[in-house]
Amino acid sequence: MIVYGKNAVREALLSEDPVEKLLIEKGNFDKSLNELIKIAKTKNVLVSFTDKRALTDKAGTANHQGAVLIKGEFEYCSLEDILSLASQKNEKTLIVLLDGITDPHNLGAVLRCAECFGAHGIVIPKHRSAVVNGTVIKTSAGAAEHILVAKVTNINDAIRELKQKGVWVYAADFDGEPISSTDLTGNIAIVIGSEGDGIKRLTKELCDGTVTIPQFGKVNSLNASVAAGVILYECVRQRCGSKK
Repeated sequence: MIVYGKNAVREALLSEDPVEKLLIEKGNFDKSLNELIKIAKTKNVLVSFTDKRALTDKAGTANHQGAVLIKGEFEYCSLEDILSLASQKNEKTLIVLLDGITDPHNLGAVLRCAECFGAHGIVIPKHRSAVVNGTVIKTSAGAAEHILVAKVTNINDAIRELKQKGVWVYAADFDGEPISSTDLTGNIAIVIGSEGDGIKRLTKELCDGTVTIPQFGKVNSLNASVAAGVILYECVRQRCGSKK
């Protein structure tokens, strides 16, 4: 896998994942790039200096910020791994299920929000979904290195399994209860729909309820990653308040 961008490369270097090589832009003396070189050397990672055009070709974009990392493929986990993590941390489960998010930038932004707000993992379907690649890792600002991502055959089966294990599953849509009026302090999973079609009908029917983000502007929809961030913040707000 190709990882690019200073923040994403730094987090990948600091992770336990095996790294093949770090490519740095020749003649670029940015301090943050020097820090990446130092980290790579402490981890015995091969560092190679190359020109900007070659980095652009390797990353597939000019937005590499002078750093490209070559590492193994992203390792997905199981749904059980996510549930086990919450149990190990003695925390109420908080999971985000993505129903067909195809834009890698949206997926990366959701990963960033989920990691920031302490979600235990993300669940994506194997088909008709963005996968974790270099663009996702770059957009997540390295958060993809610190949060579990499960790839499942069927989102609906994952919902059924979560419900059997005591997790309350909510769909995020327009016709539900306001998030501030919904108790989000228990074991919770939130389903976020795709950019164009939203949550599939059967998927929504499988959920235990629907939550809605109150909106007052003229544009009556939010980007999937923004919606995820707002709902996750409300989960954290309620949980922190319940500890007082």
